[in-house]
Amino acid sequence: MPRKHPLPARRRLYEILERSSVNDPFVRALHFFLMLLIVVNVTAVVLESVPSLRDAYRPLFMVIEIVSGVIFTVECAARLWCAPEHTPWRHLPPWRARLRWLVHPQSIVDFLAIVPFYLIFWDIGGLRAFLLLRLFRFFKLARYSLGLTSLIDAIYSERRALVASGVILVGTVLLAASAMNLVERDVQPDKFGTIPDAMYWAIITLTTVGYGDVIPATPLGRVIASITAVAGLVMLALPVGIIASAFSREIHRRDFVITWSMVARVPIFSDLDAGEIASVMHSLRSQSCEAGEIVVRRGDEAHSMYLIASGEVEVLLPGETVRLGPGDFFGEASVLRRRRRGVTVRAATPCKLLVLDAEDLHRLIDSNPAMASHIDEVSQSRGGDRAV
Repeated sequence: MPRKHPLPARRRLYEILERSSVNDPFVRALHFFLMLLIVVNVTAVVLESVPSLRDAYRPLFMVIEIVSGVIFTVECAARLWCAPEHTPWRHLPPWRARLRWLVHPQSIVDFLAIVPFYLIFWDIGGLRAFLLLRLFRFFKLARYSLGLTSLIDAIYSERRALVASGVILVGTVLLAASAMNLVERDVQPDKFGTIPDAMYWAIITLTTVGYGDVIPATPLGRVIASITAVAGLVMLALPVGIIASAFSREIHRRDFVITWSMVARVPIFSDLDAGEIASVMHSLRSQSCEAGEIVVRRGDEAHSMYLIASGEVEVLLPGETVRLGPGDFFGEASVLRRRRRGVTVRAATPCKLLVLDAEDLHRLIDSNPAMASHIDEVSQSRGGDRAV
């Protein structure tokens, strides 16, 4: 069970670092500053490789390194301290939660990003190569950039299709290399004498690089080379198309970052385990509303329920108006009862909503009866038949 009395300061710091307060100007400003610092740092590393610039601006490069090193160290320490607040680990003792955080891929990137700051003060020639690790700071942008986060999610969601594409590509390389070895090995034994030798030519041809250092000499070899080159276009287009379509879906599915803490602080998801929360995150899509905009209209078909990430909405009941805020939800009753909307809901302030479609809601309820009970209790407290 989650700890009942989390440290308020630690919880607030966790929400700041994980950007769970999507409408907080301070959080947006802090994340923008960290992104800017990463860009400045990576730019400095690139420019420092130019001898004339390194000699002319050595003090400036040193200041950038020291400032960014201190800030990244503080950030890393703060994230380590806040690890027990991370939803999948809240049931663990603090030391185990922090150990889990240390082996997380993003945490490893954070660690590799600050190691050069300490190595730079060691005047040992063998360690200077580690200073290139400063370029790892570029990958920290994945924490703060919606685009990079969406791209990573897109690649992960299509991992099976990408692996299948890789298997097809490897098979095509082997087939082309074997055919060329059979046709050209007697004519060019130094280049096509073995299948491994011919695989180099097949890879270069399939990737459309075409160095021209190894070319077929026989008419049949040229036919095989032509077919291989055309197949290469298809092989390259396949994974590119998969990633592009998945990335487009991710970008259109959310216009702000949906985080673990944002989902977990919604009461109906409090009893879900880590795998179920990950499934919920993948099912949610975002919707932004301006003040006064109608979110749900009485009499409409009910296709989704809504969870409030930030801002407030007004439920326009007969004779009264009920305001709902962050963590509240609405629209569940009509979805569960498969009927039209009973009331109208209007955005009282600019707000961010998380939308869960009916099919996903029914699936979650079927696998988690406690969530169904909680939704039913909330619906009854709002007036039963008058619920959204």
